[in-house]
Amino acid sequence: MADHARARKLADRIQVIVAKMIDTRVKDPRLGFVTVTDVRVTGDLQHASVFYTVLGDEEARAGSAAALESAKGLIRSEVGKQTGIRLTPSLEFVLDAVPEVAATLEAALHEAARRDSEVAALAAGAVYAGDADPYRKPEPAFDEEDDTDDGEPAEPADRDA
Repeated sequence: MADHARARKLADRIQVIVAKMIDTRVKDPRLGFVTVTDVRVTGDLQHASVFYTVLGDEEARAGSAAALESAKGLIRSEVGKQTGIRLTPSLEFVLDAVPEVAATLEAALHEAARRDSEVAALAAGAVYAGDADPYRKPEPAFDEEDDTDDGEPAEPADRDA
């Protein structure tokens, strides 16, 4: 049975080690501005997927992917030394799609805001199709005694009498 807490702790430790290695020890000129976003370790601790993002264009992403692939052995050996576990997990570098997804969500939010403003503009000049107040109200009770010719309302009847 897999120990998920141990796998999560190892993943967090691998993330720190890989980020530090990329910052200090990997001297490949193809390596751009790389950020390690997440690490996922399998339940048996044999494989680690390292998710990363690269600041820049497609050329910077391709160069950084090649640099990380060539430095994979150096990074894996350092992970083995610093974690101290019996079997060092194999590393797989995966370009994280977070920036692209965030841009798509941002565009969808802007489109929704634009449509909301259009609907609000249409609603500002809208008129009711029927009555402004469509709910029925009870008709006032009409008593013959209350009907006076002088236009003044009659005095209420005394209930005590």
